[in-house]
Amino acid sequence: MAAALATCDMAAVIEGVRTARGWSQGDLARAVDYSQSWVSRVVNGQQALTVAQVHDLARRLDVPLHLLRFDGTAPPTPEEIPADRGGERGALTDGSTQYGVHTVVNETTAPALRSITGGQRRMDSTSPTRDLLPSAVTHVQLAERMLVKARGTGHHSAVSAAASEASGFAAWLHADQGDMGSARMHYRTAVIRARQAGMRLLDVYMLGSLAAFEIDTAEDPELGLGLVQEAEHVLGPSAHPTARAWLACVGALAHAGIGDRSAAAHAIGRAEKEISRSGNINPPWPWVFAFDQAKISGYRALVGVRLRSPHDARTAFAEAARPVAQGAKQSAVLKVELASAHAEAGDVDEAFRLAVEALETGVRFGSARVVDRVRSFRRRYRGPDAVCVRELDDRLAALVTETPVAG
Repeated sequence: MAAALATCDMAAVIEGVRTARGWSQGDLARAVDYSQSWVSRVVNGQQALTVAQVHDLARRLDVPLHLLRFDGTAPPTPEEIPADRGGERGALTDGSTQYGVHTVVNETTAPALRSITGGQRRMDSTSPTRDLLPSAVTHVQLAERMLVKARGTGHHSAVSAAASEASGFAAWLHADQGDMGSARMHYRTAVIRARQAGMRLLDVYMLGSLAAFEIDTAEDPELGLGLVQEAEHVLGPSAHPTARAWLACVGALAHAGIGDRSAAAHAIGRAEKEISRSGNINPPWPWVFAFDQAKISGYRALVGVRLRSPHDARTAFAEAARPVAQGAKQSAVLKVELASAHAEAGDVDEAFRLAVEALETGVRFGSARVVDRVRSFRRRYRGPDAVCVRELDDRLAALVTETPVAG
C-alpha cells in the first residue's frame, strides 16, 4: 500500500481498501458512487483517472490526500481520459483542470489554434487524408473546449473564428473521404462559429465553401445556389473584390450544374469585372491567395465541362494556372475535369491518360473524392472501346479486388 500511495497507483489503492474492509466490488462501487463496471476498469488498470476523480475517490474512501504522490505517475493521454457516460461522475468535459493545470484562454490562444489549422492545411497537399483526419477532428474538439473557456472573456470572438477555421478544414477532409454527413456537419459548424465571431468575411467564406461542397461534391447545385445567394446577401455590395469574384464563380458552377448557360456566363462576367477593379489590393483574410484572371479561367473551364462545351473548356484550362500549383489531390480533381473535356472533344487517349494519372494520385493519397470522380468519369463515357479505356477499367477493377495494405 505504501508503494501504491507513493506512485499514486489508484488501482492498487482502491483494491487494497476493498480487501482491507472485506468489500465485494459491488460494495466498493456503492461506497464511491460510481458504476461497478467503471470501478472494475479502474481496478484492472483499464481506466485512467483525472486529478478530480483521484481527489473524489480518496475523499470517499478516507484516504489522506497528503499520502498520494501525484508526481509518481504520468498524466493520461487524451485517448485515456474517461468520458462522462452512463452517469459516471468526475470526468472533465470542458478540459479545465487536469493534474492541477488550469487552462487559461488569453491573447495567444486563437493564434495558436489557427497556426495548427494552417499547418494541417499545408500538410494536406502532401499527406493522405486518412493520416490527417484524426488529428483534424481532435483539433476541432480542442478548439471547441477553448471556446467554452473563452465565454465571458474578451477572447471569445477570436477563438470562435479559430474554431470556425478548424471545422472548415475538418469538413474538407471528410468530404475528401466521401463522408458527406460529417462534412456537411462540420461546414455548418464552421458557419455558426464564424457568425459567433462576428466576422462577416469569414461567415461568407464558410457559406461559400459549404455551397461549393453541395454543388461539386454532393452534386446538389440548386441547394448550392441558394447558399451562394445567402452568402452574397451577407457580403453586401461594397465588399472586397476577391470575395465577390470568388462567390460569383461558385455561383457560376451552380448555374452550370442546373444547365443555365446564360446565368453561368453572366456570373463569370461579374467575376471578371470584380477582378479588373481590384488592382493591387491584397486579398482579405481568410482568403490567402489573390483571386486573379487565371483562377477565373479555371472556373470557366469547369463551367464548360458541366455545360458540355469541350472546346471552350479546353481553351479555358490552357489559360488557367497550372494544376500542380493546387496540390496533388486538387490537381487530380482538375485532371478528371480536363479528362472529361478531352473525352467530349473526341481526344480519348489524352482523356484516359489524365484519368489514369488522377486515379493513381487518388489511390496514393487515399482520396475517395478523387477515386469517385474517376469512376464517375468512366461511367459517363460512351465512346468507342480502346486500349486506354481497358487500362482504366483494369485499374478500377483492381481497387475492388486488391487487399488493402495497412498504413
